[in-house]
Amino acid sequence: MTDMSHLPDPRALLRSLFDTAVAQAQPALALPPHLPPPPKGRTVVIGAGKASAAMARALQAAWPTDKPLSGVAITRHGHVPPLPAGASADRITLLEAAHPVPDEAGLRATQQMLDALKGLTPDDLVIALMSGGGSALLAAPLPGWSLQGEQDLNRQLLRSGAAIGEMNAVRRHLSALKGGRLATLCRPARLLTLAISDVPGDALHDIASGPTVPDPSTCADALAVIDRYQLTLPPALLEGLREGTLETPKPGDAAFARDEAKLIATPLAMLHAAAEHARHLGLKAYVLSDRIEGEAREVGTVHAGLALHAARSCGSQGPQGADGASPFEAPCVLLSGGETTVTLGAVSAQADGATSSLAPSGGRCSEFLLGAALALRGEPCVWMLAADTDGIDGASEAAGALLTPDTLARARAAGMDPYAMLRAHASGQFFERLGDAVVSGPTFTNVNDFRAVLVHRGA
Repeated sequence: MTDMSHLPDPRALLRSLFDTAVAQAQPALALPPHLPPPPKGRTVVIGAGKASAAMARALQAAWPTDKPLSGVAITRHGHVPPLPAGASADRITLLEAAHPVPDEAGLRATQQMLDALKGLTPDDLVIALMSGGGSALLAAPLPGWSLQGEQDLNRQLLRSGAAIGEMNAVRRHLSALKGGRLATLCRPARLLTLAISDVPGDALHDIASGPTVPDPSTCADALAVIDRYQLTLPPALLEGLREGTLETPKPGDAAFARDEAKLIATPLAMLHAAAEHARHLGLKAYVLSDRIEGEAREVGTVHAGLALHAARSCGSQGPQGADGASPFEAPCVLLSGGETTVTLGAVSAQADGATSSLAPSGGRCSEFLLGAALALRGEPCVWMLAADTDGIDGASEAAGALLTPDTLARARAAGMDPYAMLRAHASGQFFERLGDAVVSGPTFTNVNDFRAVLVHRGA
């Protein structure tokens, strides 16, 4: 077995990788290099997302104090960072609302944001700060629809198991602001969008459902998702989609000619930062992908398979070795990002007495780990950490959790049935009872899920 005595404790090592990934994506580091010179007129900031308040703070700290600066940014409850020591009051108004289902606070905050855009001139600059979570925080139902209707749509999408791109194709077409519609309210000012990506592929139109950028999807795309997942919507909205009257502004539209959009932090960049940290510690590091999607428990099973192969292979002959050597040479860390899904009720037909008393808890990251734990079956050479970089994993106070070689043994000793808890989507409770939840609190950024698999070679 490979000697790992020179490395930190596996728990501490994995947590340091997560902390490094989050630090790389902090707005205070990522945003200032992308700011333009102040315009001749006013600068108005608008923002929506879990990182938008921290982005606004980073912007105002870097903006000249003698230049006009105002605006509104909306973030999730509890995601406004504290003012730095010695800092004066905010020049940008920071408001909080609900996520992942919009609420009345979001409706009021969105209207306050729109009020900030009144009276713009060609000499003014609008800076839009967009990050994951903005789809729910920008609450703006179409005329004739209601907040309750938008809430119901979000709940249906969250339960459906649809991928994030599919969800956002629907949201863009059924909102008064998403899918580029907010950009039209910024005219005649110049518009700069600065975005932190939380979506596989970093498509700007998927970040917060793209309120300030053109939308390449169509009403037909939205209808296909609605049909695929049997979503229920008012007949008038369905008719608007069928007739194309709810179509969004498209790439190439002359209205976007003066606009610019930049990605300032991405999942791939945070994975590379974690990989560099792992190499500094003396580990080989492999970035699998920043675009992994699929059912969380199944993605966990796949990662477990990769880890098992790496742990039991000589690793040195590469992926083409006739002996089936792993492309990963242990000891190593495998890193991945992306956004998996948890389809609530996907296994409801299997419900039994063991699951009926369990409430769903946790989220994508903890369910990924519980699926991996069952596939690893106590493999002594593998540890894992999975956590959401915004600090919140689904219906949980934790960012995610840790998996250790003795996870299943400790669970059974504590009287827990891991199979029953996976069927009930109670993965959050599972890891919390073991004391293996990773609790970071709000991180004030959001570059999606972070997964690290630590492997050393078996005998």
